[in-house]
Amino acid sequence: QVQLAESGGGLVQAGGSLRLACAASGRAFARLPMGWFRQAPGKEREFVGRSIWTDIGGYQLSYADSVKGRFAISRDIARNTLFLRMNSLKFEDTAVYYCAGSTDSTGSWNYWGQGTQVTVSS
Repeated sequence: QVQLAESGGGLVQAGGSLRLACAASGRAFARLPMGWFRQAPGKEREFVGRSIWTDIGGYQLSYADSVKGRFAISRDIARNTLFLRMNSLKFEDTAVYYCAGSTDSTGSWNYWGQGTQVTVSS
């Protein structure tokens, strides 16, 4: 079992920054595949980025094209926390942001947090 809890959302002006946090518990965090997703009103949930432990050490990070160069994922192993740093925020980044974890051998995201709202004012 994995429990995930996001925090850090809020209202920010376009061009501003926010850092979201996802506290994880219940499973070894360091090697747990973790990701960020978002869902805007009236739209389907979409991939934002992910952090995957590699056998050669370190994490492989990947991002959606829409956030590449503006968003960055990191982990604090000691605090069992995943972060999403969001810079140069745009109105279209407004969404509920979710963190997800995977313990499934197929790589599917089978654990989700409750989400945190990010609203970017234009």
